[in-house]
Amino acid sequence: MEKHFSTDMPFLRFALNTLAISCLGLFPLLLLYISLTPGFGSMLWNNGTALSRFLRQVLTNGIPVVFTVNYVSFFLYAMHLESRNGAAASVKILLIDLPARVIIFVLLHGVIYFVSADWFGSFGGDHWQALRVVGPTLVRSVFFENISGVYLYATMVSALPLYTSAIERWFETASSPPRWISRLIHKLPGNLAAIGLALALFAIFALILTGAAAMIVKLQSTSL
Repeated sequence: MEKHFSTDMPFLRFALNTLAISCLGLFPLLLLYISLTPGFGSMLWNNGTALSRFLRQVLTNGIPVVFTVNYVSFFLYAMHLESRNGAAASVKILLIDLPARVIIFVLLHGVIYFVSADWFGSFGGDHWQALRVVGPTLVRSVFFENISGVYLYATMVSALPLYTSAIERWFETASSPPRWISRLIHKLPGNLAAIGLALALFAIFALILTGAAAMIVKLQSTSL
């Protein structure tokens, strides 16, 4: 991770590395989603219009969302690596990254849906209908029930090594970690403690995202 993401790296190279990681996380999950959705694969194979719309959705929604979330996270990670205050910097990146992921994921879906209604006639060409479906879509994405779930868990693929690295650095540099953390480190071999905490953090991100999406749905229903 360290050699691929640095604040001294040219923007284009940093962006290309981010794009490569984003695609590596996204495409296998897309294939998994297609295989798990009954009839979806055959529909894409036999219907050229459905395939073109699916590819357009991935290119205009999936890749931009996953890329942007990853770019912000990798940039924060690069700044964290250059910080001399290891323990504090590790905690700071985790506290900043989690809410940043939620905000970017929600806002980009809203913006892309709004623009898609205008550019491609999606949602019947109705901008406000496009915004109204953001909340329900994101609530279902946590359960991998729609393609936004693919984008959500694609960001986890890149978040896991990032969070694991930050947590391991916290373990190494913290002068007095909480007692339960010390017990966890001693009980679990290798870096399993850091991986477990990284997965827990992503679960928290998914819960916060679900709560935010549910709040959007509730606010929309009260305004009708």
